[in-house]
Amino acid sequence: MTLHSLPIFVRLNGRAVILVGEGEAAAAKRRLLERAGAVILTESERPASPGDDPRLAIVVDDELAVARLKARGILVNAVDRPELCDFTLPAIVDRNPVLVAIGTGGASAGLAAALRQRLEALLPMNLGRLADALYAARGVWRGRFPDATARRRAIAAALAPGGTLDVLRDFADDQALPPTREPSDGGERRVERMVLTSPEPDDLTLRQARLLANADRVTHGANVPSAILDRARADADRLPCAVPPVDLPGLTVDVRMA
Repeated sequence: MTLHSLPIFVRLNGRAVILVGEGEAAAAKRRLLERAGAVILTESERPASPGDDPRLAIVVDDELAVARLKARGILVNAVDRPELCDFTLPAIVDRNPVLVAIGTGGASAGLAAALRQRLEALLPMNLGRLADALYAARGVWRGRFPDATARRRAIAAALAPGGTLDVLRDFADDQALPPTREPSDGGERRVERMVLTSPEPDDLTLRQARLLANADRVTHGANVPSAILDRARADADRLPCAVPPVDLPGLTVDVRMA
């Protein structure tokens, strides 16, 4: 399955961004750029420092400006004109340093906003403190789980639903990292076999979706659709084969169609 767009997070602090347009829509984009620390320029302005030319522009209601800026090699977001956009701006849930971005490829800003409102109510306000604590404890995690695969799986188990660091529960600043209780699946070798009754990823069971998300490698038959395989981590090995290997550490998920 082809991605409509590649989601990325761009650091704009101190960088020049062009904003073209007036009115409420332009004011909203200005506030967003200011929050990101961007240096906001008009189309005719040049940055104070040579070599710091803008690479991004946001344009409201000006197709000619879109064409001029693209001719300069600048990536453009044309507000409410997805067919003219080189990039789109998502709805954002901010739990600094955690950012959740929701995009629809310009199809519906209303849908993105509705999803953002749901996630705002779902994600704890102190989720950012959990992220900061995990960052500060990286050396401790490495010391306790020297093997990278075991460490990744231990962190995943702690953050999973019902885990000691369940991401949907409020994080207490005095919680031990890593948790004192060993995760139940901290990296042992095992093979899980999964038989699909449908080629649609929406028909995966919760257990199947979790297995794919945590697999170190996915073996599969040739008829398993890519939409299913894409539910695995991007760095998980994908091996089309008749029989899954059992002599490698970590979790292997073998996927077959019924």
